[in-house]
Amino acid sequence: MTTALDRRLGAGLLHHASVRPDHVALTVGRRDYTYEETAATARRWAAALVETVAGPPRRVGVFAHRSEVGYLGVAAALFAGAAFVPLNRKFPVGRTLTMLERADVDAVLADAASAAQLPELLRQLPYRPVVLLPDARRSEVPGLDGHRVLDATDLAGFTAPATLPEPAADDPAYLLFTSGSTGVPKGVPVTHANVRAFLDTNQDRYRLTPDDRLTQTFDQTFDLSVFDLFMAWENGARVCSMDPIELLAPFTYLERNGITVWFSVPSVAAVLRRRGVLRPGSMPTLRWSLFCGEALPRATAEEWQAAAPYSTVENLYGPTELTIACTAYRWDPATSPAECVHDNVPIGRPYPGLDALVVDERLADVPEGEPGELCLAGPQTTPGYWRAPELTAQRYFERAGRTYYRTGDLVRRLNGQYVCLGRNDQQVKIGGHRVELGEIEAVLRRAGALEAVALQWPDAGTITAVVSGAGDPAALSDACAAGLPAYMVPRSVQVVGEMPVNANGKVDRPALCRWLEQRTPGPG
Repeated sequence: MTTALDRRLGAGLLHHASVRPDHVALTVGRRDYTYEETAATARRWAAALVETVAGPPRRVGVFAHRSEVGYLGVAAALFAGAAFVPLNRKFPVGRTLTMLERADVDAVLADAASAAQLPELLRQLPYRPVVLLPDARRSEVPGLDGHRVLDATDLAGFTAPATLPEPAADDPAYLLFTSGSTGVPKGVPVTHANVRAFLDTNQDRYRLTPDDRLTQTFDQTFDLSVFDLFMAWENGARVCSMDPIELLAPFTYLERNGITVWFSVPSVAAVLRRRGVLRPGSMPTLRWSLFCGEALPRATAEEWQAAAPYSTVENLYGPTELTIACTAYRWDPATSPAECVHDNVPIGRPYPGLDALVVDERLADVPEGEPGELCLAGPQTTPGYWRAPELTAQRYFERAGRTYYRTGDLVRRLNGQYVCLGRNDQQVKIGGHRVELGEIEAVLRRAGALEAVALQWPDAGTITAVVSGAGDPAALSDACAAGLPAYMVPRSVQVVGEMPVNANGKVDRPALCRWLEQRTPGPG
């Protein structure tokens, strides 16, 4: 009989600590952590949370970056019966403060490198969370007066409890903050049941074993990091945290650590393509190559497949509100190029148990093959936005007894497969004509640009393109003029050495607009 504890996020870590204690659960840099060590440390920190927080801990901030505290802190929060709230010292302090205020955390686990920001952050909060410093001494972080602070010495004195709190299936496992259209981060609580549905589906798909080794290319404030961490721990495998600098030339790292499962945003692969280092056969240890978070260009998929010839390449898709990923497409070198739209790989089919709709602005179904907004319902659909009922009402709706989430992504369904056409807010009007910016970007890539972004800039009636990996803007402009209606041709094509990316590794469109403003004077 399955118990709540068996089904909770983190149960796999406990199970494998008991059946294969000496197996490595986590690698950070050159340091390995066994399952026994990982579980025992996390349980001891969990005991500290339970014993020092007034009342059962509900939410625990994990303020760390690719460190032991970051990964074990997540497990500690879960073992304490709380939801973890990932925080990132690389974010502006004001953004982190907003996240802390909105999350209303009971405690903060911070690594030594992040703890320096704590005094500035915590003195502005209207409440006093408990502070845990597992790899620092209290004296190293002055300015925390009024807070209960437990440092490394204090934490060593706690004993792991014999039993752990048992959360309900609909209790949040984590609270993640994503960008909001108003400029204020919006919170997405993801339940244990949501994550369990995702993990079960993906294990059916990928069949991971204790022999697998997974990359961790994402910061923990990006929900895709949950895949790596818990697909590994649920199945007795090892997760290897990569330093961002290693992503620029990952081949030695992959070979040294025997990596079998790669997962990243497509931009990482695009950078390797631009640098000319994605050579055939250069990643022989991989058996799965997974991409998610943004469009996967056809050429990137082709070159990656050649570089990882023994791996299966898949394109995953999904917003945070649908728990990490909700559709997948398996690349076939023989047939997939012809299935690409706007030169991007399809996003594939919804996971089992998820229902998909393609609707117009009035939420009416659109005919097969016509573009519309993708909406999904099922066990991975999160319960709504954190303490934001009005926003929840805007993005979720009921139909036939199921709750659907409006993704805001335009798709077309062809032969059972979905292709993503871009955001519905990337469909713009120029001179009365509807224009898909993704179509312009596809033409630019086919004409030789490695990366291409089309922007409505400097005004609503003008399109400007920014490209990387191309040296002749005039040739790209000519290609657009030859392949697009006149109203879709960018007014200018600007070349940037490297696309700016946000904290999640996606192309940062607002940053490109700022770059254009600095580089190119507006009209007049």
